[in-house]
Amino acid sequence: MPIAIDPSSTKTKKKLPRSRQTAILKALADPTRFQLLEKIAKARCPLGCADALASLAIAPATLSHHIKELETAGLIHSRRQGKFIYLSINPEVWSSLLASLAALAPAYCGPDSTAAR
Repeated sequence: MPIAIDPSSTKTKKKLPRSRQTAILKALADPTRFQLLEKIAKARCPLGCADALASLAIAPATLSHHIKELETAGLIHSRRQGKFIYLSINPEVWSSLLASLAALAPAYCGPDSTAAR
């Protein structure tokens, strides 16, 4: 399921604790992990690990490690069905992360603003 987050709803979402924010951002900092996350987010339905592995040039053990890191950060859910594992985005964490990040940015005044910083 693609991420569909209404930016206006981030103002009402609970902000994440700082330790959780940094854990999430660390998980996103790895290029391969970020690429995996993009594949999961763009999938129309939960993405099978076999499909994820086929689209990434990494070993199965490396994929398993990246999945564990994304799950630990709360960014994705995994569901086992028989011998298959399916991955999906956790939209609640994304909404909370966006709310936390939005709180960091002051109101935009424009490039010609003379407001003191």
